Amino acid sequence: MEYRVLGKSGLKVSRMGFGGIPIQRIDEEGTKALMHQLMEAGVNYIDTARGYTVSEQYLGYALEGIRDRFIIATKSMSRTKEAMTRDIETSLRNLRTDYIDLYQVHNPNMEQLELVLSPDGALEALMEAKAAGKIGHIGITAHSTAVFERALELDWVETIMFPYNIVENQGEELIRKCMERNIGFIDMKPLAGGAIEDATLALRYVCSNPDITVVIPGMADPAELEENIKACGDLSPITEEETQAFENVRQQLGTNFCRRCNYCAPCTMGISIPNVFLFAGYLERYNLEGWARDRYGSLSVKASDCVQCGECEPRCPYHLPIREMMKKCAEEFGE
Repeated sequence: MEYRVLGKSGLKVSRMGFGGIPIQRIDEEGTKALMHQLMEAGVNYIDTARGYTVSEQYLGYALEGIRDRFIIATKSMSRTKEAMTRDIETSLRNLRTDYIDLYQVHNPNMEQLELVLSPDGALEALMEAKAAGKIGHIGITAHSTAVFERALELDWVETIMFPYNIVENQGEELIRKCMERNIGFIDMKPLAGGAIEDATLALRYVCSNPDITVVIPGMADPAELEENIKACGDLSPITEEETQAFENVRQQLGTNFCRRCNYCAPCTMGISIPNVFLFAGYLERYNLEGWARDRYGSLSVKASDCVQCGECEPRCPYHLPIREMMKKCAEEFGE
């Protein structure tokens, strides 16, 4: 297993980490077996979140007795000091640990990020927890390039997590800036939320980019884990055949795949178009229907509120048929 330093955090992490979303669909014992398999393979980075229902709890159970072999990262969508303080304490209890290596502000939009930074914002709670030794380092996750760009300017940001894969490379230049500024880059969605079926090909693409510090494919099955470890451990140069295969994937998904660049905004009805498509992806590909429906239900404006005005479509750089896709989402979610 190859190891890299996660930017200015100084943490030495395996090039491949473990994405903790899919373990919601197994159980504590299954998670424990996966953690021991990870340990034996030299994988030491684990990603989870307060929002991943039972993920933190399963990991807390699974890591008992071997917690010191891993770097644990979790995250919270809380934006105020009070709420973030509660979430940090909940994460510590769930993970059955007295410290968390990396705690991240989870996917804020620009307005929410300003709330995090304001007096009595979530950053104050994170700084206090860091001073108390409850968390070691602070990072941020994003789906928006605007938030990514803003995060690069914030001196407290030690790591940034953002999607990067064969069909989502809108953050490539910003990822390069992470390397230049010694900010650890954590790659989420390496398989584009499951849209890319060939995991080996997808991970070979990601790991060929030297600016990626750690990639975190989501896994719940020992066979998936074995395949992913093998792919990330293959340091041979990308072949012409693989390059052609990358292009084939782009052609297959490029006509109907949202890259969450948010250039389609603003929607005249206030629909968060990228989030609708993100949750639809969880519903269709992650086998996490309950969780996907719950997250979709939290949206104040739903796909069914689309009035088919079409103003978003000319703004989409990938020429997606957003109106048709929105209709499909409304049918799938029933609202």
